[in-house]
Amino acid sequence: MSVGEPIPIVGGTGALGFGLALRLAAAGREVVIGSRDAGRAEEAAARIREQVPEATVRGGLNTDAAPLGPIVFLTVPFRAHSENLTNLKVALKDGQILVDATAPLAAAVSGKATRLLGVPQGSAAEQAQEMVPEGVRVVSALHTVSAARLRELDVELAQDVLVTGDLKEDKRRVAELIALIPGLRPVNAGSLEAARFVEGLTPLLIGVNIRNKAHAGIKLTGLPEALW
Repeated sequence: MSVGEPIPIVGGTGALGFGLALRLAAAGREVVIGSRDAGRAEEAAARIREQVPEATVRGGLNTDAAPLGPIVFLTVPFRAHSENLTNLKVALKDGQILVDATAPLAAAVSGKATRLLGVPQGSAAEQAQEMVPEGVRVVSALHTVSAARLRELDVELAQDVLVTGDLKEDKRRVAELIALIPGLRPVNAGSLEAARFVEGLTPLLIGVNIRNKAHAGIKLTGLPEALW
């Protein structure tokens, strides 16, 4: 049985999007997986129902999924970031929060995405804020969480998630969703402008994990028990 309003995930058939959908569905929330291909989206939803039989999850086109909830997650690679945001201009609505999990990455010599690309706006999240319709607010999060670990329901995550955005109330609402996933602790990391620093942690962690054959995240020390 789902609790609360649906959670659309644009790009939900990708590694991070699928893992996020799986974890939120396991936490009892209704999830709508978006994709450019409705068939692929429904296949992903069916895989989640196999793992979590009680899950309330369905698939559809990105543009059909995006309007269905007050908080929308965008989990696409940077090469598809601008295209998806352009397509979502007709789907996103005034008052929605778009949670951008995109990191502007490119492959280095090894073929792994360990190079951070420059974005004229400063970060992918700031690019998103520039491109979304008026009245839609962008929050940035989930850049340091391993997609592979999200997809393994029996793995304890024990990680912090840095959340940036210009309105504290928006960040708090997003933090409440992130905190539904066992082991993830959302941390207020400042204004949306700070997203450029958080996005830069993604290629750093990818490099660390390649060298150590791990799926490490980040954990901050010395924070108070009550963060929000």
